[in-house]
Amino acid sequence: MIFPVRCFSCGKVIGHLWEEYQKRVENGEDPKKVLDDLGVTRYCCRQIFLTHQDLIKDVIKFKV
Repeated sequence: MIFPVRCFSCGKVIGHLWEEYQKRVENGEDPKKVLDDLGVTRYCCRQIFLTHQDLIKDVIKFKV
């Protein structure tokens, strides 16, 4: 739901890179190139970026 602050496997801080990654991919850039430019080289960190589904906007509607 919410992008993690740290990688689950290695503990590297990656949370601050999510908005930049999302913006650049939505503008049509290749995700591989964006991750390389941002310095995300470990495969455990890369899989978090590539598989994350941003559902917070859908879930917030049900807030009590």
